[in-house]
Amino acid sequence: MISSQPLSPIHGLLEAMHPLWSSETSEAKRVIRIDQRDEERAAILGLADLSHQNRAGAKGRGTAEWLSKLGVTIPSQANSWCPLPSGGLVARLGNTEFLVENDATLVEKIMQTQRAPGVYPVLHQDAAFGLCGARVNELLLQTCNIDFRMLDAQPSKVVLTSIAGVGITILSKTNGKYPSYRIWCDGTYGIYLWETLAEIATELGGGCIGVDAVQ
Repeated sequence: MISSQPLSPIHGLLEAMHPLWSSETSEAKRVIRIDQRDEERAAILGLADLSHQNRAGAKGRGTAEWLSKLGVTIPSQANSWCPLPSGGLVARLGNTEFLVENDATLVEKIMQTQRAPGVYPVLHQDAAFGLCGARVNELLLQTCNIDFRMLDAQPSKVVLTSIAGVGITILSKTNGKYPSYRIWCDGTYGIYLWETLAEIATELGGGCIGVDAVQ
């Protein structure tokens, strides 16, 4: 049920930047900081790798009821999401498919609990990125045919679309001064999408940041 992602799909690109890593000894360690300009870039347009975050997926006609019995508050509508008290989230991808992310206890619970009839695991070997900053919508307008400022007005909305030709899932997760988005894509496209977004972010005055600077 759990999709373990011990090594980010863009790990090699991150290592080449010689960042400050977290102190975890596991391969799931994360980039805390790129350099002293992280906060400055985050305010303009920051791109962070969030692929290390634990996640689990499930789908099927019985999934909503099964998750509710596990104590998970699930979104009431398809293509929407809600936050978890831990800081993680639950996204409803269609009527009967769900993604739980960034709550290690809950992800472990989903992994260990026997599935009910009509509940099937969904493998998530994703590349996951965070985008934030005052100019983030300029980047999105360059790479996608959706005006994501409309998404900002519907903060619980989840959108399945494409950016720079790559199929993605995206949601608005603004919790600070600037717009902020969470993006997932198939891990095999992670390097291409990261390099594309990083290049545009740099052109717009921002760039790559560590997770501590994500808005």
